[in-house]
Amino acid sequence: MSVPAPLRQLSLVQTASLVVGTVIGSGVFLSLPIVARIGGSPLMSVLIWFLGGVVWIPQILILAEMGTAYPIQGGAYFYLNKAGSPLLAFLYTWTAFLTSDTPTLTIIALGAMSALTFFSPLFGNLLVARLLASVLIILLSLLHYRSVRTGGNLQIALTIAKLTPLMSIVMIGFFYFGSGHLSGVSAVAGTGPVFAVITAGISSTLWSYAGFTNILYMAGEVKRPERTLPIALIGSLFFVMIAYTLIALCTSAIVPFDDLTAAKGDFINPFRYLGVASTFAGAIFAVTAFISMVGALNASIMAQPRLEYAIARDGLFFSVFGHLHPKYLTPDYSILIQSALGIVLFLLGDIENMMGYFTLSYALQNGLVYGAIFFLRRRADYMPTYRAPWWGVMAALAMVSQLYVAIGTFLAYPAGGILASLGLILSGLPIYFYYAHRRRTVRESP
Repeated sequence: MSVPAPLRQLSLVQTASLVVGTVIGSGVFLSLPIVARIGGSPLMSVLIWFLGGVVWIPQILILAEMGTAYPIQGGAYFYLNKAGSPLLAFLYTWTAFLTSDTPTLTIIALGAMSALTFFSPLFGNLLVARLLASVLIILLSLLHYRSVRTGGNLQIALTIAKLTPLMSIVMIGFFYFGSGHLSGVSAVAGTGPVFAVITAGISSTLWSYAGFTNILYMAGEVKRPERTLPIALIGSLFFVMIAYTLIALCTSAIVPFDDLTAAKGDFINPFRYLGVASTFAGAIFAVTAFISMVGALNASIMAQPRLEYAIARDGLFFSVFGHLHPKYLTPDYSILIQSALGIVLFLLGDIENMMGYFTLSYALQNGLVYGAIFFLRRRADYMPTYRAPWWGVMAALAMVSQLYVAIGTFLAYPAGGILASLGLILSGLPIYFYYAHRRRTVRESP
């Protein structure tokens, strides 16, 4: 009896929509105030957003190469395992599951509720926001439980819907360049050495740029991955980098800098500041921003559980995650369990604390992945259809950039979330040794 396997159903448009949809979501709306406080001035903040994208260039080139070499489920876990380190492959997955991928669901869902506070402060009530965010996670999880193709088509629609308000900010913002807001200065941040300010700022943009790696978790469901993955990854990075830089510039032109820096852990709505049109425009923007975050949540719920599915199939993770629905061919239990844990994480704390919790672990786990290419290139079965230019330099830069971001985390975020992240990363060691011993015992038994 053959074991069911995922089907290649995602087209280039669906794949690119998943990448852009995962990356552009709650991050830009929630991180703009954080970067503004750290930067201390609008133009420094804009520079930080641009540099935050530049840091990703060598990372994306390396990911595109490894993705075409092994276009199957699991992405980074598979690369580390192939590179000869099941331990690091497990720690990557464990770290992603507990401290980056799952908290993504929590942060985005809460951000979506924050967008709706334009209509009523009730959405800002912590209990109400957590309840409605939980319902949102559950509904999208049930959708992806049943269909890969439907989830991909929904992502195209949500990505188109989210780009409209973002481009509107850019177009309207050009008319506000004479407002004087771009010359604003914050008295409470950006007072340290320029290098330290930029370091902390780039670290605080990581949440907004994170998500490029998620599509590799489900590379086994992408059509023509040898062509689709490089185009989707590289094209999406440059699109997002330009979009974020322009959004930061135009938002700073529209919104008084003091108001921008005062928004702590909250969604920022530039359309509130459009004079006589502010009520109508602000309402439209709040709705479309909510849709934007739903799009990011949809993409995350679709892609992220494939990581745990892949490692469970190798016998190094809880076996329940390796179950594939016999009819829908989706990793059903992995989707449901990750979503349930995302809801449980609502108890952890506020958005900014969880973003620090996320950022450190994300930087550390990605640094491991980029180092894998030095070992993969020695393998006979490593035959990528795309090869990164100056791959050794790009890989080294990618690894150094993650160390740089990890250091910046301690400058940018509360210590509580960061320490919690470190503790959960280390908690994976005994679990790995248990599963490694069990798998070895099974292999050695007659």
